[in-house]
Amino acid sequence: MADISAARGAALAQIEAADSLESIAALDTQLLGKKGSIAQLKTKLGGLATVDEKKAAGQAVNEAMQAVSSALAARRVELGTAATAARVEAERLDLTEFAVKPERGHAHLVTQSWERLEDVFIGLGFQVAEGPEVETDWHNFEALNMPIGHPARGEWDTLFLDHAAPGEDVGRTVLRTHTSPVQIRTMLSGMPPIYIVAPGRVFRRDTPDATHMPVFHQIEGLVVDRDITMADLAGTIEAFTKAFFGADFSSRLRPSYFPFTEPSAEFDIQRPDGSWLELGGCGMVHPNVLRHGGIDPEEWSGFAFGFGIDRMAVMRHDVADIRDMFVNDIRFAEQF
Repeated sequence: MADISAARGAALAQIEAADSLESIAALDTQLLGKKGSIAQLKTKLGGLATVDEKKAAGQAVNEAMQAVSSALAARRVELGTAATAARVEAERLDLTEFAVKPERGHAHLVTQSWERLEDVFIGLGFQVAEGPEVETDWHNFEALNMPIGHPARGEWDTLFLDHAAPGEDVGRTVLRTHTSPVQIRTMLSGMPPIYIVAPGRVFRRDTPDATHMPVFHQIEGLVVDRDITMADLAGTIEAFTKAFFGADFSSRLRPSYFPFTEPSAEFDIQRPDGSWLELGGCGMVHPNVLRHGGIDPEEWSGFAFGFGIDRMAVMRHDVADIRDMFVNDIRFAEQF
């Protein structure tokens, strides 16, 4: 019995000292195998004098084997858990590094104004709509009440593409001169009510100077619903003015002309010093434009407005020359 107790104690001590799963695997074979120290004690049971002694010793050997087996299993779980934890720690990814503020660079000045305008109009209940930058003459001009030969086309120095759809002539595809074609595409894609703004890049064959660029950005707004009036347009412009520029600013409408709206107006903002600044154009959507959009002007009415995003950035940040925003001079860009 003393030998069994000693063998059991030695085996448990070896198990406790094991420091890896490989060591546990080796001890499993060594201690519980047929040639193990405890198993060898079974061969000595035949030399005991009485049956009771043999029975007690056999029971002690079995209990020792069970104790060793349980200890091996427990140590295997313990070491396996530790090994898994070590592997997890070694392979851990610090994902928080992607959430920190970028050390270099920031959104472009125009992008900042673009995103701020979207936020303001979304807050007023509008949705953001998009359209292609390469447009058909029909979407860019004709559907907006400017058929071929209309004098209003002379206001845009259009860039035409050497591309023609099947059955059409070259010169009927353009780089869009404004984002107004998105209004037509939106109306054709679904029935009113419609409340959208359409920011985007536009193109005109302009010579770059302090106030003009051949590639610039506009944002258009379109509302089509029942019983829409000029009062709704004026209220929307006023709400936008105060939300974007501040409570100290106000707006006004002045009569004007645009082929796609009737009546039409220019809208100005009044700065805190009392001076007025022209911002963009607006008006009630022309019945012909509604018809081209598949909407009955006898049932629905709407208003539209549009202005330059680049110009908004220029005014908001008092930029003297619009070209400064696109020459990638770090001394200018880092100010914003």
